[in-house]
Amino acid sequence: DNQKIAMATETKPNAKYQPVDWFTNAYAISSNAERQREASDQVRQEARFLRNETDNKTKWDQKDNNTRLADRVDVIRKWKEILEQTLGDLDAEIAKLSESKEQTEEALERKNLPTDTVNECLTVRDGRRSIDNVEDEIEHQLRKEQEVIAKAKRNLQQKVDEQFEQLCVLQEARQQILADLQNKNIALGIDIDQYNLNEQSPNISYKPNPTRVPKGSTTPQQWEDFSRYNVDRAKAEIASSGRLREAAHRTIHDTDNDLESQRQASDYALRKRLHEEEQAKDELEWQKQQTEDEIAELERDIRALEEAIKAKIPPAKLAETRLENRTTRPGVELCRDAVQYGLTDEVQQIKASKDALYDKLKQARHNLDGLQKQLDRINADLAEKTNSIMLDRRTADVRNRLATKPITQTDGNMLKTGITRERSKVLA
Repeated sequence: DNQKIAMATETKPNAKYQPVDWFTNAYAISSNAERQREASDQVRQEARFLRNETDNKTKWDQKDNNTRLADRVDVIRKWKEILEQTLGDLDAEIAKLSESKEQTEEALERKNLPTDTVNECLTVRDGRRSIDNVEDEIEHQLRKEQEVIAKAKRNLQQKVDEQFEQLCVLQEARQQILADLQNKNIALGIDIDQYNLNEQSPNISYKPNPTRVPKGSTTPQQWEDFSRYNVDRAKAEIASSGRLREAAHRTIHDTDNDLESQRQASDYALRKRLHEEEQAKDELEWQKQQTEDEIAELERDIRALEEAIKAKIPPAKLAETRLENRTTRPGVELCRDAVQYGLTDEVQQIKASKDALYDKLKQARHNLDGLQKQLDRINADLAEKTNSIMLDRRTADVRNRLATKPITQTDGNMLKTGITRERSKVLA
């Protein structure tokens, strides 16, 4: 017991409080507890409000962004459809322009036959000789045909070059559209995936610095302007390509018409020249026949003159002999009687006749020489005309190639080998 008393004495506090302190302390504890509860209640109410508000805010923000993602997907799809339509239009125009370029190249290749034909015609006609080697109307027309063909080839080659350049531009525009379309497909897939994500998706997590602005980011206006520029440029190039195709088509027909018109002019000049040459040949043949007939007549007359001259020899000898013999009359018998005068006159007349016959024979022989030379000239010119007619007929035969529809060398090879040609379509 003593031990218990000692322990109670040791733990007993030394200070004593007054009742008022006790009541004050109790009041303070009660007041503090009440204030703390009120503060806790305020915090709880604010926390509930904040929790509800943040939950609603998060849900509405998520809903709004889902709507924005859906709208964005719709916008991308709209531009994707526009780009796909534009890409299809580009592919169709590239195929049309490629075919037009091929047709222009074939038209250009078809000009090789007229070129070779005209050159061969000029070469053939270079075989004309002497006076027949004349710079006539057909040569003028053939030279003009050369110029028309050369101009047509230049125009067609220019259109081929322009179409090639336009194809390169269309391919470039197509690549731009294709790259934009591919980016749209990637972006569309990404945004659809983001739209389909939810809070239960297994692949969501915190990301480092997710609110950063990636390098190279653009504004929505820049994004739309980029695609609009690509589409507008593609449409402009398609329109330009269409105009170029029409121009190439007109050039093909214009050059064909020009060549056909000039071909007809050359053929007409050739027919006219052949007619003139044949007329000249007929005239020369008639002149040759007449000249040969005249030469034969003149030769007969020359022989007759020679016979006439020979025929004067016996009368001349007789008259001169009589005169000479009568000089032997003796004495007074050597009389200049009428016989003397008559024989003298006969000798003189025979001499004058022979002189006249000799002169006429000389003149006839001179004319015969002239006729022979003229006949040689006629024969030579006739040979030239015959050669010219032969050459121009060969020229007409050469030009008959142009009357048929020419085929290109490629088509000719395919026709020989039996290969059917298919139009190439450039759809890179």
